[in-house]
Amino acid sequence: MLLAIDVGNTNIVLGLFDGAKLLSFWRLHTDSRITTDEFTLVVESLLKMAGFSFQDVQGMAVACVVPPLIHPLTRFAERHLKLSPLIVGPGTKTGMPILIDNPKELGADLIVNAVAAKEKFGAPVIVVDFGTATTFSAVSPKGEYLGGVIAPGVKMALDGLFLQTAKLPKVEIVEPSAAIGKNTVTAIQSGIFFGFVGLAREIINRLKEEIGVSCPVIATGGLSGMIARRIPEVDYLEPQLTLEGLRLIFERNQKK
Repeated sequence: MLLAIDVGNTNIVLGLFDGAKLLSFWRLHTDSRITTDEFTLVVESLLKMAGFSFQDVQGMAVACVVPPLIHPLTRFAERHLKLSPLIVGPGTKTGMPILIDNPKELGADLIVNAVAAKEKFGAPVIVVDFGTATTFSAVSPKGEYLGGVIAPGVKMALDGLFLQTAKLPKVEIVEPSAAIGKNTVTAIQSGIFFGFVGLAREIINRLKEEIGVSCPVIATGGLSGMIARRIPEVDYLEPQLTLEGLRLIFERNQKK
């Protein structure tokens, strides 16, 4: 079995695979100060609830965009799983050429998503990840990582409004019933929700134009379920795309 861990700025998502089958997955709040012991207790409890233990895990793959967490996760794997984890980064065999100016600066989550999307839907393909940031990745017809787009995330935009204004309240992220808000709360919800729908549609269409041929668009990330269904350009919703990509990259790095 493989323990796949996607460490984002807001959440940590863990998935337990038996071969290609995702048996269970869990979402935790990201805490950059977590210790190895604290992480061990959490993972042990999650595995136990699913009917498994540390002894069932033969591999661990990690995509991490929070550098302080790499050490405690590595120590967890070494101490309790008795293995060295695969930390996706420069030098990791992904099977996808990276055509950006400095491949070493590419976020692990972006390449992992791209690998999973290409494997499942072919190339070219576009991935939109509605996470802490809203990111877009473009894969060429030859299966190369062309580059992408990084925009603020939905929660980041909401927090910005709340923190940078004197009177605007912090509101829940929901799909409004109408674009015209009848009060401050619904006006903010409309601006955020429909604003990000418009942002995504514009960027997707520009990426398609630059790729030059028709291609599927895959949405993933914590808020993809709410926003992506209102974006006609999105063809598929894959909430666990990053976990699938980690499994694929782990397998490619096990082959002799």
